[in-house]
Amino acid sequence: MKVFVTGGTGAIGGHVIPVLVGEGHTVTALARTPEKAAVLARQGAKPVTVSIFDRPALAAAFAGQDAIVSLASALPSMMQFVRVRAWRDNDRVRTQGSAAVTGAARDAGVTRVVQESVCMIYRGRGADWIDEDMPVDSFPAARANIAAEANANRFTATGGTGIVLRFGWFCGPGAAHSEQMLAQARHHIGLVLGPPGSYVSSIHLADAAAAVAAALHAPAGTFNVVDDEPLTKRAYAAALAHAAGTAMWLRGPGRAAVLFGDRLTSLTRSLRVSNARFRTAAGWAPRYPSAREAWIATATALGHGQPSRR
Repeated sequence: MKVFVTGGTGAIGGHVIPVLVGEGHTVTALARTPEKAAVLARQGAKPVTVSIFDRPALAAAFAGQDAIVSLASALPSMMQFVRVRAWRDNDRVRTQGSAAVTGAARDAGVTRVVQESVCMIYRGRGADWIDEDMPVDSFPAARANIAAEANANRFTATGGTGIVLRFGWFCGPGAAHSEQMLAQARHHIGLVLGPPGSYVSSIHLADAAAAVAAALHAPAGTFNVVDDEPLTKRAYAAALAHAAGTAMWLRGPGRAAVLFGDRLTSLTRSLRVSNARFRTAAGWAPRYPSAREAWIATATALGHGQPSRR
């Protein structure tokens, strides 16, 4: 297939481009700088410089493509998560940018759009499993992702095939927060956001990239892309410490994180999310069944910690 990727130089995009090229797709990707264009070219993609907010220019770039993969984001660093202003660029990308992308895809006659979203927009359900039929929660930090999903759904409603992939919390080389968390773990500091017994659903970036490739052949709809075994926040911190080869002396902020309210809602609630629907629809399965294996792989790739003793 001919596939155009936005966000191809981001955390997930850096894994998606090689996977798509490796599967024989002809890949074109948006590049904002010459340096990023060079990275894409080395990976086997054709770089194109165009604004994600310029619908006519995007339509011209999309001409002749079979699918658009919309991965563009502008996430702030972990240290900036609680600042409302830090999310403004990301919100604009997910609202105005995704609207321009789906509109341009329609204008160019492209029939398939894959839109990145996150499973952290679900309402917390304690230890209960969450599937795609469960309601999402329109708190402030979730609204941009909900808007991006709505754009993909409108694409389907007008005759295209829109696929929304709700990813778990990313883990792996290329995810800045993963590298930050590993660095903290090496100093015996563990991050526990919310009650220690609450759940977090994660996904290694390599598995996320494989899911994007699988979505090129999936039906229209919304799908969770998470690992097989969501861990409690306590077990997640322990998995990180094990991968880093350290003991966790300090864990925080724990239950106190809920005091930040909406600013950390997506990370403090309990989300035990199921991937069963996407497994069935796309024939996809994660290589790393839980954060235990994913963190070991990440630490090994980044040169931290010890290799797995499994």
